[in-house]
Amino acid sequence: MDACRGLTELVAAPAEENAEPPPGQRAEAFRPAFLIPDHNHQEAISSLLDQLEPLGRHCLIVDDGSAAATQRHLVQQAKLRPWVRVIRRSEQGGKGAAVMTGLRALHESGFTHAVQLDADGQHDPTDAALFLGEARAFPEALILGRPTYGIDVPRVRLAGRQLSRVLVWLETLSFDIGDPLLGYRVYPLRTTMELVNRQRLGTRMDFDPEIAVRLSWCGVPVRNIATRVFYPPGGLSHFRMLADNLRMVWLHVRLLAGMFRQFPLRTGKGKI
Repeated sequence: MDACRGLTELVAAPAEENAEPPPGQRAEAFRPAFLIPDHNHQEAISSLLDQLEPLGRHCLIVDDGSAAATQRHLVQQAKLRPWVRVIRRSEQGGKGAAVMTGLRALHESGFTHAVQLDADGQHDPTDAALFLGEARAFPEALILGRPTYGIDVPRVRLAGRQLSRVLVWLETLSFDIGDPLLGYRVYPLRTTMELVNRQRLGTRMDFDPEIAVRLSWCGVPVRNIATRVFYPPGGLSHFRMLADNLRMVWLHVRLLAGMFRQFPLRTGKGKI
């Protein structure tokens, strides 16, 4: 597809999950950073940063038009923690818009990888070391979290996630993407920004599945890491049931159409 033009040629198929990376995939420089999009999650962000701090990595928080109280809290966190930087979008643009703002800022600052986590306390920060290790071993890959759930998971979420998996398997003609919705992942910044600069992507909750599918279409290998997902009591969700579900439907219509347009180019790769 046109959006993939100019991306460095990558391996045609991902390596086995536990295999050693080929020598050509080892990065000479590995400079990752955490990326946290945030909209009014001031209650959870301090605990998240406490647990990330021992890993000794830079963290960029993108404030997506939060209220004044959250703005003040984030500024305070950045003052207390020299490894944290906050940039603010003046208006809420959506999760995808915030993530793309952060990806661009990290890439321009010379970082090689972005470890994306949500700010709402659903992701397990103790697994961040696993994501970093996988990205170091396979620097050209998109590292995706594959969620495991406890008894606190809403059943409707499970049904929706399974449907999204099936649709993405059809759209990529492979089972490479274990879960397209979880926003706990590592982006290889060079190839990701080449795509972002060429392709208009969804700016809200549709961003996570769309960029995973399109990076897969461009030949970026995908690796999956099992990670626990929590649903804290009283947690704040910005998923809008009607608007975001309609947005997801339209996204998958577009992706399925795109798959059919490029199908002749994929007859030898990862077919179901």
